[in-house]
Amino acid sequence: MEIAVQDVAGARDAVAGGADRLELCAALAGTGGLTPSTGMVAAVADALRGSGVGVHVLVRPRAGGFVFAADEVDVQVRDVRAVLDAGADGVVVGAMTADGAVDAAALAAFVAAAGGADVTFHRAIDQVPDPVAVLDVLARAGVRRVLTSGGAPRAGEALDVLAALATRGRELGVEVMAGGGVRLDDVPALVGAGVHAVHLSAKRTVVADGGPGGGGSSGYDVTDPEVVAATRAALDAALAATSDAGAGA
Repeated sequence: MEIAVQDVAGARDAVAGGADRLELCAALAGTGGLTPSTGMVAAVADALRGSGVGVHVLVRPRAGGFVFAADEVDVQVRDVRAVLDAGADGVVVGAMTADGAVDAAALAAFVAAAGGADVTFHRAIDQVPDPVAVLDVLARAGVRRVLTSGGAPRAGEALDVLAALATRGRELGVEVMAGGGVRLDDVPALVGAGVHAVHLSAKRTVVADGGPGGGGSSGYDVTDPEVVAATRAALDAALAATSDAGAGA
């Protein structure tokens, strides 16, 4: 179970609730996630030291699509190095070409900058028409894992695609993590599809009016420890049921 978090408190709550891995990002609700500050990365890494839970940092310079100009790729290469130097265990990246293919040159630069640390390719993969075939490209590039909804708005709506991705991922040594609108009641079906992990933000909104010029009145999101714990329980139950079914067969 990977939980997307945005701050130190959220990281601690996610770990306490049973997260196996964290994705650290900023501006998750409004943008889908951007690169957090290196100060935040260092603080979360320090807070989790000794926990055994890895911190994987989203590297994405702006909202919008994943077609990046050369200077945007350069910024991401610098950010990959910076967040790893700050204590991250891995990075989450992605880049596409204007014609809808994986940007192999940009990805190669990101993987090289990671210097052997884990690289996850994010949901940019959901923009390609044949994500199963793209796994081969990502595996050759050195990607360790992909985060995907199977091309659907929600991962729970693309179980057949996720199952095919998981099967091919095992053949290639690439982990397939289901993410995108994951709900508690999706967990058994996602486990049944054979994915390696599930990913969710497990968040709730805190009401806080920033006032004029203060960032708006919509409040901000925090990690909800109850959602994390409930998802952990659902995941463990689904895994146990799968194990029992296998033993019975």
